[in-house]
Amino acid sequence: MEFQQRGLGVRRRVRAVAGVVAGGLLAALLAAVSGCSSETVADERPGGAREETAVAVLHRAADVLVRSGSSRVRTTMETATGGTRVSIRGSGAYDFEKRLGRLRLLLPRDAMGAAEHAPITELLASGALFMRNRGAGIPSDKWVRVDTTDIPDGNLVTGGATDPLTAVELLRGVRKASLVGEEGLDGALVRHYRGTTDIGRAARVASTGVRGPLAAAAKGFDEATVPFDAYLDGFGRPREVRHRFTVSRRASGWEEPRGRGAMARHAVEVASTTELYDFGALAVVELPKPADIYTGKVGSPQK
Repeated sequence: MEFQQRGLGVRRRVRAVAGVVAGGLLAALLAAVSGCSSETVADERPGGAREETAVAVLHRAADVLVRSGSSRVRTTMETATGGTRVSIRGSGAYDFEKRLGRLRLLLPRDAMGAAEHAPITELLASGALFMRNRGAGIPSDKWVRVDTTDIPDGNLVTGGATDPLTAVELLRGVRKASLVGEEGLDGALVRHYRGTTDIGRAARVASTGVRGPLAAAAKGFDEATVPFDAYLDGFGRPREVRHRFTVSRRASGWEEPRGRGAMARHAVEVASTTELYDFGALAVVELPKPADIYTGKVGSPQK
């Protein structure tokens, strides 16, 4: 198999075109910039000698992740429109057993060169997303709570980062996958898998707490099949997962101003990458109290 070394600071190429969700971080950015077959692979976990298909390995990746306890996280969500590429990058930690995570998201400058938005803090929980310092007139000490089971995309792209656990739970819906080869990733030898997963199928077999958001996404996306690349280490732990979502206007709810031509009439694509490392790192997440949650009207984060 071909072996390639990929360093910590090297950004992988991601093919993406455009995409967003109304009221979400990607919506604000776009407004500003106006068949593989399954292969059999060996189970390399300590004590694991049996062979299983690539599909089987990927189906159990979420269970392996939960058993790993916790890790640090990096996220990247990329889109492009009108020849301009934009990305939202995040970092934080996630407790997979408690299904709680914390991310700090950085938004880029807009196309006019305006100052960057202040970092946004997100707390990820079963069926909920909490955002602080979102802007749009919301007090900086208040949190915005979003019910992820009530969003057309299930928060796969709305918040500017795919929930890391949800990103891996999506692999439960894999129908076709193949082993591309072995690579070096952040100092670890990983196996690179490529294939497609079905959102609806993943929702039916997902863990409690993830099933609701994925069920919403299965109804909201016109394209239920999602291409992916996944990188698993010798313990079967996901080290990186990259999804390429096709987001229709029905799923995104984003309304582009009139007069911008054909782009307004087509579905768009969003590339979402989740990187997991430093397994076992402490992930402390405290959800906000009801008194700290903003209950007023929420607009665009860049207005």
